[in-house]
Amino acid sequence: MDLELLTSTLADLGEPAYRERQVWRWVAQGAASFDEMTDLPLGLRTALAESVPYSSLELVQEAHASDGTVKALFQTTDGRPVEAVLMRYRDGRRSLCLSSQSGCPLTCTFCATGQMRYGRNLTASEILDQALHFRRGGEVDHAVFMGMGEPMMNLDAVLAACQRLPSVGIGNRHTAVSTVGWIPGIQRLAAQPMPIRLALSLHAADDALRSELMPVNDRYPLRDVLAACRDYYEHKKRMVFVEYVMLAGVNDSYAQASQLAEVLDPRMFKVNLIPYNPTDSPYEGSSPKAIEAFRAELERHGVGATVRLTRGRDIAAACGQLAAQTPVSSAASEAASDAA
Repeated sequence: MDLELLTSTLADLGEPAYRERQVWRWVAQGAASFDEMTDLPLGLRTALAESVPYSSLELVQEAHASDGTVKALFQTTDGRPVEAVLMRYRDGRRSLCLSSQSGCPLTCTFCATGQMRYGRNLTASEILDQALHFRRGGEVDHAVFMGMGEPMMNLDAVLAACQRLPSVGIGNRHTAVSTVGWIPGIQRLAAQPMPIRLALSLHAADDALRSELMPVNDRYPLRDVLAACRDYYEHKKRMVFVEYVMLAGVNDSYAQASQLAEVLDPRMFKVNLIPYNPTDSPYEGSSPKAIEAFRAELERHGVGATVRLTRGRDIAAACGQLAAQTPVSSAASEAASDAA
């Protein structure tokens, strides 16, 4: 919902300020329309339905994976594609992967989003509407800004959305913002009061390879990025998650694991090893044996490391696969047929 439009519409209607809080409470709790807001006068509900679109995003398509993951493809009012993902876990968590931009300008070579056409930054309302879409289907409790885009390049909108997410059920301590190493954003995140977690997309421990994989490293070299992350840790006293996608024969050797361990302070960093998910890039994923050997070498050096559980690969919803192309799974097709 365009919250600025909501505020101005209520003001134009001569409504008291508390009406906005009433509407937001209903929206954040999963109400599907203004009609459900029974503590608003009927005439006001009608007027709002006529003047304020219930979402700033149009749902184009939804795909359902065999593991319970759901990917939604949206379109903004100016025709920009946006994807968001709901991940369900056996321990009951319902985590959202949110986008901060339509596309991404930073062109990481292994990431599908980086290869699509960049659109623009999303507004705070467009970010929130991704979360609200899934909230209308049930409770949600975690969020990661690891979808389309570089969140630190749109940090004002990201932080504005984070201020609202606790009302939706997602506390700041259960929210993580991922970055390729955009230092000004890391510094701003460290200085603001919300206890939001930081995740660093790293993928190589030497500058030459990292620049090959991630051209942004030429602008913000790894040494400077890690220094900014250490500063974040000193401000927040919260560990930084390091994301490391495992590419066969590229960054997955024993020596590269040792090199990574050398640049990470185990008091401040924890590594998430990410099995590579297929895109149109030339890379292949590391074998499970290579991933385990890499993890063991990090652990031998005292650096905590886990292997991320892949979710939604069969609908191109896994890490690095978001590119505004949503294949409908057989389960989704059957559900659509049943509904028809």
